[in-house]
Amino acid sequence: MGLEDHPTVKWFREKESKGPGATASEMLEAKALKTLAMSAGAHDMGLVSIDNPDLAGEAQEILELFPRTKALISFVCRLNRENIRSVSRAVADLEFLQGFEKVNRVARKLVSQLSEKGIFAVNHSVGFPMNLAAWPGKIWSVSHKTVAVAAGLGHLGHNRLVIHPRFGNFVLLGTVLIDQAVTVYDQPLDYNPCIKCGLCVSVCPVGAIASDGRFNFANCMTHNYRDRLGGFSDWVESIVKSKSVSDYRKRITDSETVSMWQSLSYGICNKSSYCMAVCPAGKDHIEPYLTNRKEYSSQVVKPLQRTAETVYVLSGSDAEAHVSKKFPHKKIKRVGTGLRPASAAGFLDSLDLIFQRERSEGLEATYHFTFTGDEQCTGTVIIRNRTLEVTTGHVGTANIAVTADTRTWLDFLAKEKNLFWALLQRKIRVKGSPVLMKKFAGCFPL
Repeated sequence: MGLEDHPTVKWFREKESKGPGATASEMLEAKALKTLAMSAGAHDMGLVSIDNPDLAGEAQEILELFPRTKALISFVCRLNRENIRSVSRAVADLEFLQGFEKVNRVARKLVSQLSEKGIFAVNHSVGFPMNLAAWPGKIWSVSHKTVAVAAGLGHLGHNRLVIHPRFGNFVLLGTVLIDQAVTVYDQPLDYNPCIKCGLCVSVCPVGAIASDGRFNFANCMTHNYRDRLGGFSDWVESIVKSKSVSDYRKRITDSETVSMWQSLSYGICNKSSYCMAVCPAGKDHIEPYLTNRKEYSSQVVKPLQRTAETVYVLSGSDAEAHVSKKFPHKKIKRVGTGLRPASAAGFLDSLDLIFQRERSEGLEATYHFTFTGDEQCTGTVIIRNRTLEVTTGHVGTANIAVTADTRTWLDFLAKEKNLFWALLQRKIRVKGSPVLMKKFAGCFPL
């Protein structure tokens, strides 16, 4: 049978001979798209062009994922507030897990509906699965928060969550990429729904959210994501390091073991989502906070602050000091991040995520790094006034200069190579005060 004789090809030729039907562009009126998204189960949505300047830093990865992309549909699905505010992690995590499933269902349904109308579309997962081949770098192709802000669905609050003007931060975000332009695009909100109440600062177990807006990613991830990503890697390494069953039980409690089992079996769980739980922003949630703040604190904030729980921290980190000072009734457990840079450039990029600014108190120094061997690059790290600046190339006058074979340096960070032997073999060379190097290490615990 020749190609032209195949039933499917004959069907297409007959359809083609009748001329074009309704064009896809007829379905891309903004109002029609919004109606479609809402019918699929979204609670609100916005439209953004791939050419929007606010997406300039994201466009390349989006187009690599779906080269046809002309526009993006950003949408939100509400979460049940009181479930998130529960002191029971089981209740809160179930709400998240079912919320994730709903967002993915909505996105998939929307893609199916668009496909039926001749519009090519792709939806990205609300969370996982992600491209873990890129770990520990950027493992997502679509930054839902960036798209949602550009689409007018809210702004980032002090807690680093998108706050919707009505639903507050009790939302999950989804994004659908489409291959057609849209008649009208949405614009960012002209105000931020965040009211700067500071409750997220007061309730964070590890102090990852600072009152001045600084956010410590590593401290947040180490605790909240203990049962996934780097926490899982660290747990596996604890198994490998254990000499016996009894040794493993000294490292990991039975409840921690079954907690990891639960995340693997039923869905990833959080250790804390308190910054979301206490947020009063949004028209649906503001009334109790404004009418009686004392009662709001008693009913919403203090129960989470009083919760007896294990808080996972990096040894010597700002988080460890924060728990000891603010929440002495909570149990501290020192763990690793599971983060190991895969490249010298990745090491430099990761410093801002790990930086412990309280540990840098009194340190003012410029560090020059030169990496040789398999990967060659240079970088400058400046620590001053509890702030960090990382740039490519050598900038300014160094107080200390580090020249390292890239592979040896990465193995040292992974604790697979001994620094003394690396120095002895001149695989790593340090010019400057050893004290400054020690202080540098204290600012970036792994």
